[in-house]
Amino acid sequence: MKKYVILISGRGSNMEALLAADLPGRCVGVISNRPEASGLTHASVRGIDTAVVDHREFPSREAFDTALAAEIESRGPNLVLLAGFMRILTAGFVRRFEGRMLNIHPSLLPSFAGLTTHAAAIRSGVRIHGATVHFVSADLDAGPIVAQAAVPVLDGDTEEALAARVLAQEHTIYPAAARWFLQDRLRLVDGRVEVEVRQSGEPFLRVPAP
Repeated sequence: MKKYVILISGRGSNMEALLAADLPGRCVGVISNRPEASGLTHASVRGIDTAVVDHREFPSREAFDTALAAEIESRGPNLVLLAGFMRILTAGFVRRFEGRMLNIHPSLLPSFAGLTTHAAAIRSGVRIHGATVHFVSADLDAGPIVAQAAVPVLDGDTEEALAARVLAQEHTIYPAAARWFLQDRLRLVDGRVEVEVRQSGEPFLRVPAP
C-alpha cells in the first residue's frame, strides 16, 4: 500500500477532506510547522501520527527545510500533500520531492498566486474564480497544473462567501488528484502532467452548477 504525508499550518480542512476520502493509501503522518495548529488534534483523533517542526526554532529557511525533509523522509511516503501549509519552500526542498508533492491553491492559477486570493478576485472584477491542484515547483504557485474547479463571482460577494464556495470545490478536486497519484494514474513527466482517464466527468476542470 502506498503511503502519504500531509503538511498543515492551521485548521486542516483540506486535510480532513483527504482523510475522509478513503484514499487508496495510508496516511503515515500529519506534520505542522505550528504546534498550535488545530488540525493536529483532528489527525490525532483519527489515530494518525503527528509531528511538529516549528519554523520559529530554526535560524534560516534552509535549516527548517532540512529538518522538515528529514521528518518526512523518515516515514517513507510516496506522496507529500500540502494542505494549507503556509511556508515558502526552498528550491532544494522542492527538488528532493519533485514529482511527488502536490498543493491546493485557492484560485484559478496562474491568476492570483500568493495570499488574499479571494479579495483580489473580487477587487479585480473577474466573474470566475476557483481552485487549482498543482505539482509543487520552486516558483511560488507556478507548478504544473493537475486539476481546477471554477465558481462564479457573484454581485455583492464578500470575501468570506466566495472563499466558502471555493473551499467546497477544493475538498472535491484535491482528494481526486491524490487518488490519481496513489493509483499510479497521475505522473509528472519532463515537466508535463500525465493523467490516465478511466471514466468521463473526472474533475480536470470542475464547473459546478450555480
